[in-house]
Amino acid sequence: MIVGVHGKIVYKEPSYVHVNVGGIVYEVFISLHTFSALPKEDVSLLTTQIIREDAQLLFGFIDKAEKNMFARLLKISGVGPKVAMAICSTYTPSQFATIINNKDINGVKKVPGIGPKSAGRILVELNGFDAEILSDNTTSQTSQAFNEASEALEALGFKKDKISKALSACEGDDTASLVKGALKQLQTI
Repeated sequence: MIVGVHGKIVYKEPSYVHVNVGGIVYEVFISLHTFSALPKEDVSLLTTQIIREDAQLLFGFIDKAEKNMFARLLKISGVGPKVAMAICSTYTPSQFATIINNKDINGVKKVPGIGPKSAGRILVELNGFDAEILSDNTTSQTSQAFNEASEALEALGFKKDKISKALSACEGDDTASLVKGALKQLQTI
């Protein structure tokens, strides 16, 4: 089982990267969030290897929270690596945890390849998993800020689905900046 690769980037596209590891070049499928965080040359990726009858695939992640989210999504019936990677490309782990926490079916349906039936199944199977997704220490402060911002906006009378949509478009680490950004987003919705 290959659980990580470290080497030089030979070629990269938004959906995959070729990494030269000691003379062997691996094709590693990545999310858009990982692609945007890739360094210029040397890279270390956490990987999940999927072996099928017709292929051996590597999926790479910059951070552990995204890898954990991908692995958990694969356990859901009807969610394969393509859909799990689409979710990882659409939402960061903290944004996805907010969607799960708010039971925002429209937020899940935004992911390419997911319809209403699949979105409902994902929300049901991941019920309570938002805390587990965010168990990584690096994202726990951000998730707390997202949850606090969500509660604050709910107290102001906004609906959960609109809050989730607005927060997923916001960048920030602290509650105040998230609330401020979400209020700007909610004015345009």
